[in-house]
Amino acid sequence: FDPRHCLGTPCCGFPKMGPHRLWFLLESVKDLRETLKKKGSTLVVRKGKPEDVVRDLITQLGSVSAVAFHEEVREILLKDKIRLWRFL
Repeated sequence: FDPRHCLGTPCCGFPKMGPHRLWFLLESVKDLRETLKKKGSTLVVRKGKPEDVVRDLITQLGSVSAVAFHEEVREILLKDKIRLWRFL
């Protein structure tokens, strides 16, 4: 879990994730872990900045063939649009 999702956004100051959304996310992850456990697998959950957590995991595992991230960050896209409007 990325703790930055519980902090205020740079342009508006509102949290990215409120308590209800966080509760839903935690319950969903718990359910996924239990489902995987019943199938003989597991789910590793880490807390921290993804760039740090993935680097640490790669260091621990020693070898990884591919890593990819994708996240739409609306406040950054909004900030870019505002800059564009000001430019025009």
